Amino acid sequence: MAKISINMKEGKINEQKEIIIGIDLGTTNSLVAIVNEGKPETIKINDSSSLVPSIIHFADNGKVVVGAEAKTKLITHPLHTIFSIKRLMGKSYGDLSQKQSLGYQIIDDSTESLVKIKVGDTFYSPIELSAEILKELKKIVEAYIDQPVSKTVITVPAYFNDAQRQATKDAGKLAGLNVLRIVNEPTAASLAYGIGLDSSTKTIAVYDLGGGTFDISILRIEDGVFEVLSTHGDTYLGGDDIDNAITRFWIDQYKIDMDQMDSSLRQELRIKSEEAKITLSDNDTYKANIGTLNLEISKIDFTKLVTPIIDKTIELCKKALKDAEINTSDLDQIVLVGGSTRIPELQSRISDFFGQQVFTELNPDEVVALGAAIQADVLAGNNKDVLLLDITPLSLGIETVGGLMDVIVPRNSKIPIKAGRNYTTSVDGQKNLKVSVFQGERDLVADNRKLGEFILKNIPPMPAGLPKISIHFIIDADGILRVKALEERSNTETEIEIKSQYGLSEEEMAKMLLDSMQHATEDMKIKALIEARNEGNGIVLATNKFIEQNGWLEDQDKTELLKLRDQLIHQLKQGDKDDINGAMETLNTFSRPLAEIALDKNVAKALHGKDL
Repeated sequence: MAKISINMKEGKINEQKEIIIGIDLGTTNSLVAIVNEGKPETIKINDSSSLVPSIIHFADNGKVVVGAEAKTKLITHPLHTIFSIKRLMGKSYGDLSQKQSLGYQIIDDSTESLVKIKVGDTFYSPIELSAEILKELKKIVEAYIDQPVSKTVITVPAYFNDAQRQATKDAGKLAGLNVLRIVNEPTAASLAYGIGLDSSTKTIAVYDLGGGTFDISILRIEDGVFEVLSTHGDTYLGGDDIDNAITRFWIDQYKIDMDQMDSSLRQELRIKSEEAKITLSDNDTYKANIGTLNLEISKIDFTKLVTPIIDKTIELCKKALKDAEINTSDLDQIVLVGGSTRIPELQSRISDFFGQQVFTELNPDEVVALGAAIQADVLAGNNKDVLLLDITPLSLGIETVGGLMDVIVPRNSKIPIKAGRNYTTSVDGQKNLKVSVFQGERDLVADNRKLGEFILKNIPPMPAGLPKISIHFIIDADGILRVKALEERSNTETEIEIKSQYGLSEEEMAKMLLDSMQHATEDMKIKALIEARNEGNGIVLATNKFIEQNGWLEDQDKTELLKLRDQLIHQLKQGDKDDINGAMETLNTFSRPLAEIALDKNVAKALHGKDL
């Protein structure tokens, strides 16, 4: 069905098939873009900028504020103002290399589940926080075009793993958006530059250094078909690290005792570091005051600080070239993406490394969002110049504990494809594992379509969590799905072939997608509660085992452990997600020192009588 769009600049009314928005969900800033009159444009939030700070503030009255207004709360309300959330997407606490510099409270629950952020008495996942940013972008574009939007393309770093990509899609769903495609940022940047929209063949490098992430991708583009030859990246390498380097420089230079600074002053110091980074791109010195501190840094010192970070990116560039089996002389263009690439020293070093001038014709902050809008325009049927390969129409996955749908092949994945994930058992001595395969977009398998199931038999009896079971989905060019399950320690394997798994009518498929959007908030709440219960049950079992195996525990410690365990059991039966998370945090906080003592005792016992 055709929709009406308005050319805001000229007041023209145009008829086009559909408006699908493009979103760059960034670490520091986020943007939304559309194609208007055949040209991509970012939606400006004021006269000069289209950048929406990726910052969320939770006010005392319960209101959630996103963007520039939230940024003003970083210093005055640091524990209720969240930033750099992209660095936490799809990660557990153990994955994080920088926990304290963020300022707000990240919960260490000693598990491999997704990290949680505590604001007041409420626990949030990075998915829920990212959804608040996406809601704000949705509101901005709807106000601009004066009509509702429900479909989007969102960009992610090329090296984002499946958990991070799935977390991004879940955030879109929670924001009321149907995420039609997750696009790699380098591909989006290439589209924005118009590379690949002619018949020539080009090999390009896209160097993307944003606020929190870095990736380098080598692409070969021919007749509108984009092929990623290789990609490398670092989930903790970006402008934030440059800011941290400046902060550490001032700490050493002025003998600052961070333990004596409250969270507001620490946050102000971080903000001044960010200002210094921007200022020193065009000036020789930067000066600022924080209380009685008179801060100063020269361009010479700044260059020394940024050099190790540039060196790291160049090492990753070398790896990407090696994996792509090409030399720098084989590249036609070097495209820079991300605000951090404005640093003159960086541009000079990258040009020297690749042996040619870098391509900087577009605003590096906007280029990814513009490319996302172009890809969205392709999906809307308005642009026929870019070839889209065959894709899976709906997500494919298996049932996990609690009746949750764990997606292995996301909707719109190119085929043929092979994708897999590792699992384990949840019961001691489990010999058989039932694998149920589902298709659909809802978080609970009860709301999706079952395609088939099989049983992986004769798993050697082992404690829960020890078996290593890999499950792979293989879809060939004809759309025939094979599912393999392998217990890697014993090499036990089984396989099933499922034909015609796409035997859904267009109406059925549309209904499944519509249901997933209409029930997004409800589904996410149920999913969060089930995940919290699963995690809590695991902690109860671990606590019982810990008490049983450590007879040296003092009676008062044992009594307190049992008391906190029982409180957790009570919340598992009656509490909501936040109640369960709170009980888990209390139990983990008390048990952590005891676990460290137990570890020391076990190490001492193992080393007893041995010479080192």
